[in-house]
Amino acid sequence: MAPARIVRRPQAEVPGPWPDAIPPLLRRIYAARGADTPGLARPRLADLLPPDALHGLDAATALLAAAMAADRHIVVVGDFDCDGATACATGVRGLRLLGARRVSHAVPNRMVHGYGLSPALVEELAALQPDLLLTVDHGIACHAGIEAARARGWQVVVTDHHLPGPRLPAANAIVNPNLPGDGFPSKTLAGVGVIFYLLLALRRHLRDGGAFADGEPDLSVLLDLVAVGTVADLVPLDANNRTLVAAGLRRLRAGRGCAGLRALIEACGRDATRLTAADIGFAIGPRLNAAGRLEDMALGIECLLTDDTARARELAQLLDGINAERRAVQQVMTDDAEAALSRAVLGEAGAPLAPCLFDAEWHPGVIGLVASKMKERLHRPVLAFAPSEPGSAVLRGSARSIPGFHIRDALAAVDSANPGLIERFGGHAMAAGLTLAQAQLAAFEQAWQAHAATVLDDGLLQAELLSDGELLPREFDRFHAEALRDGGPWGQGFPEPLFDGHFEVLDWRVVGERHLKLTLRHPDRREPLAAIQFGGWQGQPPSSHAHLAYRLAPDDYRGGQAIQLVVEHRAPA
Repeated sequence: MAPARIVRRPQAEVPGPWPDAIPPLLRRIYAARGADTPGLARPRLADLLPPDALHGLDAATALLAAAMAADRHIVVVGDFDCDGATACATGVRGLRLLGARRVSHAVPNRMVHGYGLSPALVEELAALQPDLLLTVDHGIACHAGIEAARARGWQVVVTDHHLPGPRLPAANAIVNPNLPGDGFPSKTLAGVGVIFYLLLALRRHLRDGGAFADGEPDLSVLLDLVAVGTVADLVPLDANNRTLVAAGLRRLRAGRGCAGLRALIEACGRDATRLTAADIGFAIGPRLNAAGRLEDMALGIECLLTDDTARARELAQLLDGINAERRAVQQVMTDDAEAALSRAVLGEAGAPLAPCLFDAEWHPGVIGLVASKMKERLHRPVLAFAPSEPGSAVLRGSARSIPGFHIRDALAAVDSANPGLIERFGGHAMAAGLTLAQAQLAAFEQAWQAHAATVLDDGLLQAELLSDGELLPREFDRFHAEALRDGGPWGQGFPEPLFDGHFEVLDWRVVGERHLKLTLRHPDRREPLAAIQFGGWQGQPPSSHAHLAYRLAPDDYRGGQAIQLVVEHRAPA
């Protein structure tokens, strides 16, 4: 694989006027991301898109309002990832805020029920005697489960954001911004964003019916959950999603998040007053996800629903321990994957265009992380498979992709050309999941590689780092480091600022076995700069002059006015 290439973003015009509090550095970074006005750069909650254009809301709100009025039992059915867990907690908390008296929740166990609302889960839910099932972050592909629920006389309302297949499930109502013909302007809502919008519409429906004589419930108290699920699910942060995430981060920084999220922030050693989207993505989200990967996401949802601080801390510590176990399992599986790819590279055929990895000993809850790691290292689409349970002849697969290769559409193309090969699949442009029989793996891999060969070319396989250019010598300071940190939320589609430049390496040392601590000199700056490259030690000393792609960050460990460069890419100058 060719090394990553640093490409500088085109410099965009920065029209005015801008508030004095936004420095010129941030203004040009916003403009380069298409946010060339203060309103686009830092959207306010008052600018949130109204729910009106979201298809299916009228039917869904009517069903929920009727169920609440008749005191029927509503069961919110979550999913076993962070988006699904926060969506479930948002649904339960929101319905109770709006006056529902009989609300409970359920979530599939990855190892027992499989994905989403499956017939196996429906059979288990019968003991709860539900009247209405409300799915969150899934349902659009759960045909058999929804049919089983309807056969029992239950109503089913689906809220989802995944791309629909050619046939929609037989639910009583479906709310999904990605349905054909849906007019909602933002197609990138996470599952938790969809249920939040349904709650907004339900509140309006109830208000129009004469409810809330004693005061209207404040649904903004749910935005901490919405922010965590949106960031953790890696959906693009368009202006609407940034509005949701920014509002949720403000609640968390002010210490007004739910007890479970406050406890998770504490458990992962983050400073709540300086919390960023990156903290959600790299610390809070993984701890919630770990429950669904190795144990039972019911633990994560309980953590998000409890209002008991002591119980929240107990659950957060438990989730922290499960996450540590997940990291250990992931490391073993990643080592296995790297060894398999090394053998492929040494073989006659070389590394495949879109590797398919399988090991009978792998854990199905961690294959997505393995696929993601291998995708990052190879800059190629990667699929990782594991038995759905120990000894099973059914495989679960997770796919991760690169820009320009729509992974869900690629699976659809293979499925269309080979009917019956894939049992089920679904997902997005950059991530997808699938199920197939182990006996079909070889045939699938052949079909998959053939399709990849028709789409992937050298241009797509060349990894690029998009840089915001060079920093001025005077911008290497704490003021600008904090402005960049707090100027987000940064994330998918609105990436954290990355800069590049040439530096002299004055000193270096290895820390923590794998990380490289550097002392640098900028050619136009007298004072040396501290830098760190995580995972940067590859057994060879760095060259005396280097071309670096880096982020400018406050160095809270040293405190005061200290800053450091976080190096993302290093090459000889």
